[in-house]
Amino acid sequence: MIESCVQVITTIDSEQAARDLVAGLVQARLAACVQIVGPVTSVYRWDGAIQTDTEWQCVIKTSTLRLDELTEYVKAHHPYDVPEVIATPITGGSPQYLAWIGSETRDA
Repeated sequence: MIESCVQVITTIDSEQAARDLVAGLVQARLAACVQIVGPVTSVYRWDGAIQTDTEWQCVIKTSTLRLDELTEYVKAHHPYDVPEVIATPITGGSPQYLAWIGSETRDA
């Protein structure tokens, strides 16, 4: 059976904040692996004005079963009022890698 997995993206305002956030996710077994990409430039509307900021993108791999907990963790540990948390289903890939994601995100 292929593990049901998702890839989750969030962004954050510094590399160190990204490292801290994702270390907590992996430590809590809410994520199997995370790549930190950056810096990236984000352009968005906030409080009625166009904003341009430098951010670091976190690409998180997790089991679908842990997605709700991961989302709550990000919201609780993220400095933004409304952190980006977007999950995309992983519909294919290496069965061994997907199984590894599942095994790494099971409760200890």
